[in-house]
Amino acid sequence: MVTFYIVCFLLALVLHETGHLAAAYACKVRVSEVGIGWGHKLFGFRVREVDCRIRILPVGAYVRLDMEELQQRPIVQQVLVLLAGIIVNLVAATATSGTPFSLMNVLLAATNLLPLYQQDGWKCGMVMLRTILKRRSGLAEWTFTITGALLSFAVFVSLAKSYL
Repeated sequence: MVTFYIVCFLLALVLHETGHLAAAYACKVRVSEVGIGWGHKLFGFRVREVDCRIRILPVGAYVRLDMEELQQRPIVQQVLVLLAGIIVNLVAATATSGTPFSLMNVLLAATNLLPLYQQDGWKCGMVMLRTILKRRSGLAEWTFTITGALLSFAVFVSLAKSYL
């Protein structure tokens, strides 16, 4: 049973990153690398101009975007690219409601939406913060990052208490 949940999680991860990849291509933002896992590379291959990597620890995935290109796009496109993985996970969860695959998609979407450093919610928040301020602000960005971490921790503690 645990193996089945791990497979569902890996499929949800691939689906999530495919959402980012599709949105990046639709918004004409270059992608240099797509990877599953972290740590040492087990193997890789190249598709067109994108390096695809499979790494030893299957606990995450990523799409490496050209951030300069992304930042030159309108805010709507930036937010779309950054939230596309979450959107795809929520669509998949709805389409497979009541299944372990649905649960993995909901959990992946929810955790990525949190404003934790380097998660999609944090990245989207940074884009919106910089747009609102019309500039970068170290103080505002660090305040957002620390507050986001504290709020996320509070959510985890609150949920843990309700399940204990």
